[in-house]
Amino acid sequence: LYMVLSGLEKAIIQNTTANQTKALEEALAPQSLFQIGLLLVLPMIMEIGLERGFRTAIGDFIIMQLQLASVFFTFQLGTKAHYYGRTILHGGSKYRATGRGFVVFHAKFADNYRRYSRSHFVKALELFILLIVYEAYSQSYRNSNLYLFVTWSMWFLVASWLFAPFIFNPSGFDWQKTVDDWTDWKRWMGNRGGIGIQPDKSWESWWEGEQEHLKDRKSV
Repeated sequence: LYMVLSGLEKAIIQNTTANQTKALEEALAPQSLFQIGLLLVLPMIMEIGLERGFRTAIGDFIIMQLQLASVFFTFQLGTKAHYYGRTILHGGSKYRATGRGFVVFHAKFADNYRRYSRSHFVKALELFILLIVYEAYSQSYRNSNLYLFVTWSMWFLVASWLFAPFIFNPSGFDWQKTVDDWTDWKRWMGNRGGIGIQPDKSWESWWEGEQEHLKDRKSV
């Protein structure tokens, strides 16, 4: 993106030597896509294959993709990266209750927003805007089919971070629950914060709690 906005990419494209490598780029981009994907799943396939057979391993891998396991683990990785990075930058690690229970229940939209706004939603929207800017001003892959191979992983990351909480939320697309979530969201956004007001009762109290790690900033 820096190369695109600074004009460096345009200068490279205008270089006749760089234009001679276009055929090589088109050949290497799809190849790197399959190589990276194979390297990521190879350890899992080898482990299951040695324990239960390679036919079972390939079948389990296909079933995992149909169950959107890649979306779930990409979202999980975002959670780990966010809190690990924030602890490194600001310190103040603390236990966060996960709310694990024996009953499967529908999480309201306000609950998902409080849990994943700073760690996933905001970052995904920022990446989405950067991808749009790259698409608008980039020139190297505009006239070729390589744009998808270059940016597909980032688009997948954005989609996973934005929609995973709703895809894996029980009854997440039920119309009546969606209406109830919207009503609860408006009530939460409209309530004023203050002393004694819990974060789940007011957006203002939640926001103040999210900024506590910046008040006494300590770099580790």
